[in-house]
Amino acid sequence: MSNLEHEPREIRCAAEPGADGELLEGRAVPLGGPRAMSVSRTLPGVHRRMIGAWCFLDAYGPEVTAMRVPPHPHTGLQTVTWLLAGEVLHRDSLGSLQPVRPGQLNLMTAGRGISHSEESAETTLHGVQLWVALPEERRADAPSFEHHAELPVLEGPGFAATVIMGALGGAASPATACTPLTGAEIAVDGTGEVPLDAGFEHGLLLLDGEVEGLERGPLAYLPPGRGGLRLSGRGRVLLVGGAPFGEEIVMWWNFVGRSHDEIAAFRKEWAEGEGFGVVEGFDGPPLPAPVLPGIRLKPRGRVR
Repeated sequence: MSNLEHEPREIRCAAEPGADGELLEGRAVPLGGPRAMSVSRTLPGVHRRMIGAWCFLDAYGPEVTAMRVPPHPHTGLQTVTWLLAGEVLHRDSLGSLQPVRPGQLNLMTAGRGISHSEESAETTLHGVQLWVALPEERRADAPSFEHHAELPVLEGPGFAATVIMGALGGAASPATACTPLTGAEIAVDGTGEVPLDAGFEHGLLLLDGEVEGLERGPLAYLPPGRGGLRLSGRGRVLLVGGAPFGEEIVMWWNFVGRSHDEIAAFRKEWAEGEGFGVVEGFDGPPLPAPVLPGIRLKPRGRVR
C-alpha cells in the first residue's frame, strides 16, 4: 500500500516535544475512490515527521474490504508490509509475485526507483504499512524485493516479540536494514519488560487488545534514553524505533528525495519515462501522479 491521496500534503512540523514524549494522533486517509478503504496515518505527523528512519505509518482494519492499489512508483525508501489478518498480493517491476500473510514480511527496497501494485480479494484486512527512509549513501542502490516467511521471536516474561526489522534484545531480523533501527510486533500477555536500545527513539502503536497506557489510534512517541519498556495487559503492540535520522528529506506522494527539483524529476520520469519499469499482470492502468503543489517543496528534518 502507498500514498494514494489525490492532493498529497507536505507535512510541516511544530516544536520539539518535551522529554516525557507525546501522542501522535492519526488522520483518516481514504485510499483510492469512493469505496476506498480508510487508513489512520500517524507518520508523518503534525509535530513529528520521523521516528528513527521510519517516515510513514498507515494502520488499517480490521475491516472487510478488498485492497486494490494500482502500479505506482517509489524512490529513496523501503516499504514494509505487515499483516495481522488477511492476505495481500505484491507485484513489482522486478517481476516479483508474492503474497504476504500474517506473521510474514514483504520488504521492498526502492533505491533509485521501482514500481509495484498490491491487491487482495474481499476479506478481513488488518495490518500496517510503513516506509523507511534510505540514507544518502543507499538511496541510489538498485531496487530489490525480499519475502521473509519466518522471523525471530524474542521471548520474556509476559511478552513475545516478533522482530520484523533490525534488532531487539539480541534477536535480529534477516531483512535488509540500511540504518540502525528496530521494528517488532509484541504480543503482551501479562506484565513484562521489553529491552530497548537507549540510543534509539521509539514509537508504540496498539494493534489490538488492551495494554496499559495505550489506546487504539495514536502513536505514542518515546525519546531516546530508555533501556527498557514495561508493558502490561493482553494485546498486540507495534514497536518502531531507530537512531534519530540526521538527514533532511523531501517526502511527497510516493517519493522520498532531497530537493523539490529531484521530486519534480521523479514525477516527470513516472509520467513520461521508463525508469520505474513495468508491473506485469495487474488488471488495470498504472496510477497517475498528482499535480505538484504551487509552492516549492523544502527539505525538512525529523522535527522542526
